[in-house]
Amino acid sequence: MTTPAPTAGRGTAAHTTGPRGSDASGGPGGSRASGDSGGSALDDRLDAAVHAVEAPHVVFAASVGGRRAIRSGGTAPPPAVERARLRYEAGSASKPYTGLLLAALTLDGTVGRGTPALACLAPGAAVPDAPVTLLHLVTHTSRLPALPRDFYRQALPRWSTNPFAGYPAAHVVDAFVRRETARTGRRVRRRPGTRWHYSNFGVSVLGHALAAATRTPWETLLHERILAPLALGGTALTPAPPPDFSDAGPARAGDAADAVGHRADGVTPVPPLRIGGFAPAGGVRTTPADALTFLEAHLHPERTPLAEALHAVRAPLLRRGLGHRHTHTLTWFQHPTEHGPAYFHCGATSGQQTFLGFCPGTDVAVAAHTTRRYHRTDPFLPTAYTLLLGPDPLS
Repeated sequence: MTTPAPTAGRGTAAHTTGPRGSDASGGPGGSRASGDSGGSALDDRLDAAVHAVEAPHVVFAASVGGRRAIRSGGTAPPPAVERARLRYEAGSASKPYTGLLLAALTLDGTVGRGTPALACLAPGAAVPDAPVTLLHLVTHTSRLPALPRDFYRQALPRWSTNPFAGYPAAHVVDAFVRRETARTGRRVRRRPGTRWHYSNFGVSVLGHALAAATRTPWETLLHERILAPLALGGTALTPAPPPDFSDAGPARAGDAADAVGHRADGVTPVPPLRIGGFAPAGGVRTTPADALTFLEAHLHPERTPLAEALHAVRAPLLRRGLGHRHTHTLTWFQHPTEHGPAYFHCGATSGQQTFLGFCPGTDVAVAAHTTRRYHRTDPFLPTAYTLLLGPDPLS
């Protein structure tokens, strides 16, 4: 059973801008209650979303036709650095960054979608007759489990805080190489590419395969090929120094500040995520503004230096589920709307949640963050999803 989060001190801060680069509100930092006169309809929708979620820190951000609004609030006292400027753990919403990197490296000929991952990670090793390819890894059709078999024993003692910290990249690569080489020369019973099964293990292997193929450390590779070209200066893969677990202020690292996550009770703080060897699947930390910039790049690829790759990750690749109603691209979940397809991905860590989504037909992007672990009656994801794909979506 979860303990309701305290409600004292709940507020909503405003940060509304016009097209990227202009400031229509005199700058961030003002606050008002949801529904005050003078606010736009977009502000009011985001205010309502913030107030629907009980968590220490909540941020809902949207870009509609190039106009941005970022609204924040929460049950905790306002932190030293305003909520809209903090970095939040993206969890599995990191996977679109990895998928975009694969698209970019495929287009420039560095790798192919059909490249066997084993050829990148263990050059010279005998490749199975039906190898796991980079495409299988990114689309969750590799037949790999969610996590390596030997992961759980070391993770259990810190399952509610940092289960990934003790499993470095070398372990991830080793687990895959052992599994893949064991298939060599054997009859293939479970052929990769024939079944969808969500796998953090698989996407992590993908990232390490790309790093090996380019002979570049993962963090450097993602920064040079994705974060820097898209001007995502507020996005990182490593946490700030550990906080004192006080809601009075976040952890600080130079000009960066990380939000502090909380358990499902909405009260107990948890340490920053240490992702170990699973960074390609869940290591991104981003600000709401940077998350919008990333999504706006998908809305208007032609305005970026990664236009071809951004178009590539929007193309549908596979369908699954009953009646094949669920569509997936190289890296996004895709759902139909009356305005055309909408794309989204969500993620969760031990103490935070993130939602990223965009709809080209309405020129809308939604990014949302909360510092409370998922709980049984959690309205966070349905609230974010409704803004993008509900009966009355933003437009």
